[in-house]
Amino acid sequence: MLILSRKKGESLIIGEDVVLTVLDVRGDKIRLGIEAPREIPVHRMEVAEAIAREQQVKAASNPEADDPLSAL
Repeated sequence: MLILSRKKGESLIIGEDVVLTVLDVRGDKIRLGIEAPREIPVHRMEVAEAIAREQQVKAASNPEADDPLSAL
């Protein structure tokens, strides 16, 4: 894990096209601005975990969906 210190208004870049900017710092919370192409999903961790669980439930309830031969 890379650990960086940033002040309000400072940014960091991930790859060539994702920019994170510290917008505000209040107590133990920060506000981040995220600029990323639309094709790159950006979610809070708890939302990403919920999406993954939902996809697992769908896959478990429809195992043929992952079988490319099921359409034949």
